[in-house]
Amino acid sequence: MKGLILYNVKAGKGKVAKRLERIVAEFTKEGIEVTPKLVDFVENPFNGHEDIDIVIICGGDGTINYVVNQMREKGIDPTIGVIPAGTANDFAGALGMPKDYVKAARKIAQGKEHRVDCGEVNGRYFVNVLSFGVLTTTSQQTSDKAKHRYGKLAYLWVGLKDLITMHSIKLKVKIDDSEFDADTLMFLVFNGETAGRFHLARGAKIDDGLFDVMVLERRNPIATCVNMVRHLLRGKPKAVHHLRSALIEIYADGQERTDVDGQPGPQFPMFVRCQAGALKVRS
Repeated sequence: MKGLILYNVKAGKGKVAKRLERIVAEFTKEGIEVTPKLVDFVENPFNGHEDIDIVIICGGDGTINYVVNQMREKGIDPTIGVIPAGTANDFAGALGMPKDYVKAARKIAQGKEHRVDCGEVNGRYFVNVLSFGVLTTTSQQTSDKAKHRYGKLAYLWVGLKDLITMHSIKLKVKIDDSEFDADTLMFLVFNGETAGRFHLARGAKIDDGLFDVMVLERRNPIATCVNMVRHLLRGKPKAVHHLRSALIEIYADGQERTDVDGQPGPQFPMFVRCQAGALKVRS
């Protein structure tokens, strides 16, 4: 078996690069020949490596998103392994990967292959979540320097500013054979269960062929904060709606900042589809 280890030079505050030799050794012990390669987010990392069997991604959700889209661009389908080296690592969490880089490498090298779902929106793929509205774009608004220096705390300041300026978004949503209008503050389409490691789509699975959709209705600022806290504490506020579907159409009156896996997302209208079992993973 032949593969690539793709790593973001900034991943894990530079610690991944220091552990590369030990990471490679875990695969060598299992008879897997791997070549480390930096991801520069410019050139397709699979150029000249179209025949690999497995790709090990060392990075966060944004790096995974980038690599998966580059795979699709090349028309290749290698098995994916994830070593969590980002800030939130939601997709790695859904796969049950250990936080330690070497232990994660060992789990991939000794693991079994299985299939998980992948989301697609307007021709772009995502592995964890598509979102827009209050607090949903904090990752892309938070600088890499702040993320690497302060970790999850870096999101809090951006999130606070987002709460102060929050506004509702008027939508028309089509799910399966139903259609409804929504005046929403937050809209999330989950393939996984967490966003920023907050469990927002409890019970969601990445291999059931369905998205879990969370919609937060507009309320006054105080009620909105209370509803979000209640939801995080496993309450069931009436302003939070939970839906499940494999196909979603979302129309808005204007344009809003959107997010896919912590990266800038597409414009409206959005046509979202769950590709059941589209990704081969090893964990």
